[in-house]
Amino acid sequence: MPEIILRTENLGKQFRSRWATQNINLEVHRGDVFGFLGPNGAGKSTTIRMIYSLIRPSTGFVEIFGYRVDKQRKLALQKVAGIVERPDFYLYLSAYRNMQIAGSLTLGKSPEKKKILETLEIVGLQSRADDKVKTFSHGMKQRLGIAQALLCDPELIVLDEPTNGLDPQGMKDVRELIKKLAREKKMTIFLSSHILSEVEQVATRMAIINNGSIISQGKVSDLLGFKNLKIEIEATPIQKVKSILKKNKNVKDIEIVKNKIHAKTANSEIPKLTEELIKNKCKIFSISKNNSLEEYFLSITQK
Repeated sequence: MPEIILRTENLGKQFRSRWATQNINLEVHRGDVFGFLGPNGAGKSTTIRMIYSLIRPSTGFVEIFGYRVDKQRKLALQKVAGIVERPDFYLYLSAYRNMQIAGSLTLGKSPEKKKILETLEIVGLQSRADDKVKTFSHGMKQRLGIAQALLCDPELIVLDEPTNGLDPQGMKDVRELIKKLAREKKMTIFLSSHILSEVEQVATRMAIINNGSIISQGKVSDLLGFKNLKIEIEATPIQKVKSILKKNKNVKDIEIVKNKIHAKTANSEIPKLTEELIKNKCKIFSISKNNSLEEYFLSITQK
């Protein structure tokens, strides 16, 4: 069984007569890049603030590493770090000096120079260590904020809309950094976002929140139907392609639409199908997968 390191039970927050969130039940496993997906105003930031104990829940509780945040806050949060909304800096100080100050607040003492430089290197900012933060782009500031979070060697990182307001290159840089932290540092990452493509590209598991309630949760591959994937094949001769696919018991619902083959199969079958078509001297122009997070998201949020 996977180890659950973050769990919420019936978590809810009421502001006067309005419920911002209700019955939030999340399970984040060790090693997950967990996407917390929902439109603006769905309740993502409220949930994250309750996880961090920045606001008190009206119902339910948060448990991290087996400790309840409301009863054992220090133990629960000692291996947790991250960014809520956007990081703040002393703009007229260098990146290195900002790291010293952040480390002093987090660790109770200034981190060693080697630790600061190693952490800046992880986020790709070591060469800018002595530059004032006011000269940094928005994307660089986001990466510096993540670097500050890494100083305490967390096991769980919570990121609230880390690519919000970034240009495409900045989004790519942060996305690649998240993958790197999960792959090389074996960190568990809780990623809140309203950007569908961001979650689709990096998350292993996810939950979708809408109007303050969780409406879906699970492995990304399962939720997007990678076991029953819709594919589109452009290849010739088309009747021969169709005949070959029909012989494969793992391919279903085969039909020709506008000189292309539409079918359903498992994601793992695609390399085998490609090999079989080439072996039979079919010319393949493209094989595309039509299942997407956007399609899935709209299908459940519009119900």
